[in-house]
Amino acid sequence: MKQRRANIVGAGLIGGSISLGLKKAGWKTYISDIDAASCAQAIEQNIADEIGVEPKADVTVVATPVGQVVDVVRELLPHVTGAITDVGSTKADICSAIADPRFVGGHPMAGSEQDGLDGARLDMFAGATWVLTPSEVTDEAAVMAVRSMVTVLDADMMMLPPLIHDRLVAKVSHVPHLASAALMNLADNSSVDHHVLLQLAAGGFRDMTRIAAGRPTIWPDICFSNRTAIVASLNQLIESLTDVRESVQQGDRDGLMTLLEQARKARLNLPIGFDTANSLVEISILISDKPGQIAIVSNLAAENNINIYDLEISHSSEGQRGVMVLLVDDADGAQFEELLAADGYSCRIRSLD
Repeated sequence: MKQRRANIVGAGLIGGSISLGLKKAGWKTYISDIDAASCAQAIEQNIADEIGVEPKADVTVVATPVGQVVDVVRELLPHVTGAITDVGSTKADICSAIADPRFVGGHPMAGSEQDGLDGARLDMFAGATWVLTPSEVTDEAAVMAVRSMVTVLDADMMMLPPLIHDRLVAKVSHVPHLASAALMNLADNSSVDHHVLLQLAAGGFRDMTRIAAGRPTIWPDICFSNRTAIVASLNQLIESLTDVRESVQQGDRDGLMTLLEQARKARLNLPIGFDTANSLVEISILISDKPGQIAIVSNLAAENNINIYDLEISHSSEGQRGVMVLLVDDADGAQFEELLAADGYSCRIRSLD
């Protein structure tokens, strides 16, 4: 079979991860960027095969910041013959500006707090949702070419109209990032000794503010491109926070419990990112904050043929300890709990049903 080829325009975290994933699958990748040093790094670290743009590549991926996508795609269209897609997290403005049959809007819902090629991973998109937003003029052959690439990267593809994509992503990605940044700044700007305050920050605060560590330079373009949907979602969040404030201020226990129970139920029903026919249980394990704890627990599971579907770590502000949260098959839950207890771990098991 003829080796498939892809152009990656933008030698950053997402572009590098796409190139790594495609190379693993046998594709030949060509990388380009306005920063020559990033391209050289991509070649040196075997992230891409060659520097440049291959005119006859099957797919060209534009992995630049949102504000640059339209100009870059327009520049590329006369020079490549295959499908072109992008990875921007807003789609309506981009898709309406590029009315070309070979362009397929795209958005992989994956990322990292790490910047650039140093954070690139070949499994970045495994199990992640990758949204495609073809327009009315998009050619079916272009869609199929991009779909084939997404499949190779082990992502779960979803098709959405651009406007619906932007409205939904505003709620689950854009507003959460802004809220995370606001919450982080609330603590950082506190009138009390903020150093002490941040030392007290426990798992919940760290979980909610983790995404605030992401690269800030990409967010102005995202916010301005999707401002209508973001403002609408921010207004809804403000209304919800106002309701919470009123419940707390008035001592409305029933109202507060209704809100908290609804949120808890919704959170437990979030898709967990993989398909399984089995029921799962959550095991929370109190661990010491010292080297080797994750390895001990994971090895214990492996030695007893127990699959860990997901794993999270929450650090505690009270001493050098934390909580490891695992998801395992319901059928293995009781056995694993007993094995952990026998090794001296304190743990709690809870059904997700």
